[in-house]
Amino acid sequence: MNPTIERLMLIFLGVFGLAVVGVIVWTVGWVIPAKKCADARKWWDPAERVCAQPVLISDITGRTIQDKQAEAAARAAIGRPAAPPAKQP
Repeated sequence: MNPTIERLMLIFLGVFGLAVVGVIVWTVGWVIPAKKCADARKWWDPAERVCAQPVLISDITGRTIQDKQAEAAARAAIGRPAAPPAKQP
């Protein structure tokens, strides 16, 4: 066989092999963790590859959400169960 054709064949096989390895690394490193994070109802940061737990603003500021229906919707949006009823003294 012509040596030029053999060399080109090896180059194309090498490029194909690198592309396959790149797709596997991308799938294992970014796609699968992002899917697991989304299934857990968390936030995925693709740049840092971090799965973060969403936090309600009311948890940070200490203010409570006065509308119980809005609070239930906010908790459901981040995958947290409804707040337990407050105990009366």
